[in-house]
Amino acid sequence: MISIYIKYFILICFIYIQIDAKDIFPTFKLKSVGFVNDFVIDKNHLYAANDMGVVDIFDIKKKQIVKQIVLPPLTTSMNKLIAPNILSVDYINNKVLIVSIGKSSYTNVWIYENNELKNIINEEKKLSIKEARFLDDKKIIFGTLGSEVILRDTTENYNVYKIHISYSALGDMTLSDDKQEIIVVDEGGEVKLIDAKSSKVKKSFKAQNVDNIFHVAFKNGVVLTAGQDRRMAVYVKNQKPYYIKNDFLVYCVGLSPSAKVGVFSRGEENYLQLFNPKTKEFTDRLVGHKAPPNNIIFINEKELFSSDARREIFYWRID
Repeated sequence: MISIYIKYFILICFIYIQIDAKDIFPTFKLKSVGFVNDFVIDKNHLYAANDMGVVDIFDIKKKQIVKQIVLPPLTTSMNKLIAPNILSVDYINNKVLIVSIGKSSYTNVWIYENNELKNIINEEKKLSIKEARFLDDKKIIFGTLGSEVILRDTTENYNVYKIHISYSALGDMTLSDDKQEIIVVDEGGEVKLIDAKSSKVKKSFKAQNVDNIFHVAFKNGVVLTAGQDRRMAVYVKNQKPYYIKNDFLVYCVGLSPSAKVGVFSRGEENYLQLFNPKTKEFTDRLVGHKAPPNNIIFINEKELFSSDARREIFYWRID
């Protein structure tokens, strides 16, 4: 009899939580000149990389583009000029790091500093770099499609290390806020924690995804992954890892700085579901995306930006 009361109590609590949860709509939108592939935020500026060969620099307070970094066009075999597709962008100390696709489908890497654009890795090197992140002023971490992780010293132009982390293609890569650790995920569903300076694999997580991982978030020791297998996996320190099964592919995940708030893309309607990674409790939904989200960045516990493969970047404020 007691067990029946407990079940009713749990059911009532669940219904109450669902009723209390609400839909949140974006407060404002930033509009890029092309389809956004990646963006980063530094204080009051947002740097958005798009498929038109441009990094749009937005003043967040003014809600407008204040500057643009334009890559040189590519010449096709038919002698036509086309804009290079930018895959990745990062920022540190007035430097902008850019990865773009060249005419041969290999990648170019650029650094923009003091109003000058410098090509530091040419596509003739035949590297398929998926994304690049600053480790510090002098060093850059590269992740290639072939699941190589490379630490390159840009002052001396040499590789500090180059390791092959998986036999599957790279899914995504992200650094911890202190830039001491890297989380790498792949198309096989594996999740690995790497020491950024030594390249040592510190931990291989027990996989919760069984297929391609599209995206990963890593904050305060908590890891979220978004998978083709319709699973959003959660790894919390000192807790058993788990996954949440969805009825549609999970394309993107995000975490607040404290990792107390998680978010993942959910459903064909492309809304973003907020939840508590420790308790698994679902809360509000962020509604507004018209295409699958591809990047989510919290700027604090209550504010975040998100993008999809369109021109708009959404600003949200949560309770």
